[in-house]
Amino acid sequence: MKVHRQSQSIIVSGESGAGKTENTKFILRYLTESYGSGQDIDERIVEANPLLEAFGNAKTVRNNNSSRFGKFVEIHFDAKNVVVGGFVSHYLLEKSRICVQGQEERNYHIFYRLSAGAPEDIRKKFHLGSPANFHYLNRGCTSYFSTKETEGSIPQNRKSPQHLKHGSLKDPLLDDLCDYKRMCSAMQRIGLNESEKLDLFRVVAGVLHLGNIHFEETGSSSGCGLTLSSEQCLECCAELLGLDQEDLCESLTCRVMQTSSGGSKGTVIKVPLKKEQAINARDALAKAVYSRLFDHVVHRVNCCFPFESSSMFIGVLDIAGFEYFEHNSFEQFCINYCNEKLQQFFNERILKEEQELYQKEGLGVNEVKYVDNQDCIDLIEAKTFGILDVLDEENKLPQASDQHFTATVHRKHDKHFRISIPRKSKLTVHRNLRDDEGFLIHHFAGAVCYETSHFVEKNNDALHMSLECLVSLSLDPFVKRLFKNDNKRNSKQKAGKLGFISLGNKFKAQLNELLDKLKSTGAGFIRCVKPNLKMCSKQFEGSQILSQLQCSGMVSVLDLMQGGFPSRAPFHELYNMYKMYMPDSLVRLDPRLFCKTLFKALGLNEKDYKFGMTKVFFRPGKFAEFDRLMKSDPEHLSELVERVKHWLICNRWRKAQACSLCVIKLKNKILYRATACVTVQKFIRMFLCRKKYKHRIEGLLKVSGLRRQLGQMNEVVGTLKEGRVEMSKKVTNLEATLDSLNMKIKVISPAVLVYSLTSAVIFHVSAGCESEVNRRLGRAWGVMDSLDNGVWRCRYLCGRTKVRVFRSLVLPVLLYGCETWTLTKYLR
Repeated sequence: MKVHRQSQSIIVSGESGAGKTENTKFILRYLTESYGSGQDIDERIVEANPLLEAFGNAKTVRNNNSSRFGKFVEIHFDAKNVVVGGFVSHYLLEKSRICVQGQEERNYHIFYRLSAGAPEDIRKKFHLGSPANFHYLNRGCTSYFSTKETEGSIPQNRKSPQHLKHGSLKDPLLDDLCDYKRMCSAMQRIGLNESEKLDLFRVVAGVLHLGNIHFEETGSSSGCGLTLSSEQCLECCAELLGLDQEDLCESLTCRVMQTSSGGSKGTVIKVPLKKEQAINARDALAKAVYSRLFDHVVHRVNCCFPFESSSMFIGVLDIAGFEYFEHNSFEQFCINYCNEKLQQFFNERILKEEQELYQKEGLGVNEVKYVDNQDCIDLIEAKTFGILDVLDEENKLPQASDQHFTATVHRKHDKHFRISIPRKSKLTVHRNLRDDEGFLIHHFAGAVCYETSHFVEKNNDALHMSLECLVSLSLDPFVKRLFKNDNKRNSKQKAGKLGFISLGNKFKAQLNELLDKLKSTGAGFIRCVKPNLKMCSKQFEGSQILSQLQCSGMVSVLDLMQGGFPSRAPFHELYNMYKMYMPDSLVRLDPRLFCKTLFKALGLNEKDYKFGMTKVFFRPGKFAEFDRLMKSDPEHLSELVERVKHWLICNRWRKAQACSLCVIKLKNKILYRATACVTVQKFIRMFLCRKKYKHRIEGLLKVSGLRRQLGQMNEVVGTLKEGRVEMSKKVTNLEATLDSLNMKIKVISPAVLVYSLTSAVIFHVSAGCESEVNRRLGRAWGVMDSLDNGVWRCRYLCGRTKVRVFRSLVLPVLLYGCETWTLTKYLR
């Protein structure tokens, strides 16, 4: 943050129970103790954790202190890098845990700490008893966390039968009795007075008594009513929440509706609720009250450390890790969706952007492959076809059902490789589910089967209007203040109508806002690894750890780090950092040469660093080694300066030698090229000459061949008895023709003749030549018909000679430029 002058974020991630919350505490304590101003605000930031954990953490089968909400804690610093305040943002509190938990799980810690550690006067005032006495607690684990020292300090009447039979729960970091005292101390440190503390405890107790209200059917048409044993619980709940007892009973068993047709406009009617509907209304009210109470706790924590003079901040994200239980519901779906988004951010920031930087700087590092989970995110959050949007559309239907929602999801994504039916799960309990009772999603960390029962109900974050109005008109100022903002939000809703507020899309918007904040900061990541599934120390399960490393993308990161350079610094920053140790002669160097000189003088291995375009990159741990050498004792520093000067002189001498060699090589190269140019010119001239006279030579050779044939004809003609004179004249004419052609071939320039004739003239002349040859051959054939065999042979040779003269010599000469008038004159 100080170097880059940019806010930073630390994302702590891992499976549930891997130690994210404890590591978050260590980070916050380190930042406040190392950079705190020594004022009370440093302690407030640290002491806020026990209070948030009491209201937001619970025991699960995988973690005794599991965060059931996500929090992003910002530590704000002023311009001098001193802590001046903080801010806590929270996400997705698991509200369903308030009403029901697994057999080996507990509700939120505050219920058990209040029951175990509250003084007797508070217990009597709020009508508290053992955890086994409350419906919202006794369906899960009712034992306390305690040690040998504190076990005897808890009175017997506060212990549940399960605790008395099996003993207390053991965890070195948890103790309900001591944690209650620590929680009260934290409340005092962050500025909560005794009245505010009692307000929090009163609402918590009111939620417990609300859960003890039970219903029974009174008839098919009259709905349901309270059981006799619930009358006292109703009275306690109404007293603690500041509500009228009769109004509370009526709001839980009846629903007020306003008619829009079939009667006078604005008529209000009461609709009795069945037992199951009344139970849902009771649980919805309990979840709404506790959710608003948790929001108030976070708001009150933020008020105790304002940050008006903040310059930058360091944020620490602690959110529920990837979860996969035997039974997974809407909460696990949202948590795993959040982890998918964080994994994508991790891939982009660590893997994708890192490799893009290497490519931009020209380091030549091998590309590392990684699994992109964008398709899984699109499956969940895409518009229209995404699971969240399909769930919202189902909530808006008049007769919404979980089965119809599940069937719609399977129908729209039947060919998507990331989602399948429950029968394809590896667990037998999931294979027994029907297709419309769940779906299996293949996340980056593994496949999870979600049971879609109560998905539609849990996605609706709106409280029934009659209950909303009831609580907002509470006589207790604190409870009324909790629902003050909700009145404005629901002012436009019709009385009695169940408004719809999508919890899934609300969480999606919060998550996108969080990611935008993370992307605007420099991000660091802490991967927490769970060594075993038994939550015990000194036990290492290799396969379990390897699976976590592979799913979290650490294998790809290690491949990148092995071939990459995770530490880097711009040249000018290194120059400004170490120029004070160098003499003026070296300070005048440009930053890049300055850094290169230092590295060479120190004798660092060239494999440990690389120079980019604007930065120098280091292998893991090598920058710290370089920094340690630079900040060593004065004697070593003076020796380093001499080595730098020596290397610089040697480097410049080597450059001068290299320049001289380059000049010599350049001179030799120029001479070699000049010689090569002359040789090339010779060959080009030879080629042009051969091309120019090649056809003439070929023509002369053909004429010479014809002369030899005419000599043979003269011999044949000499042996003839009849027509010898006539044939001798024809042979003589042919010899004259050959002489004339021979002269023309030697005299006429092919280049001139080619440009002097057009293609039409050449065609006309060649056609005339052929007709003339044919005419003369016909005449020769007529003369030769009366001769004997010798005369016939002479005629044959003569005819062939004429054909060769006119077709083999005359036409090629014409193609190379024989003038029309010359050929015409010859033919005549």
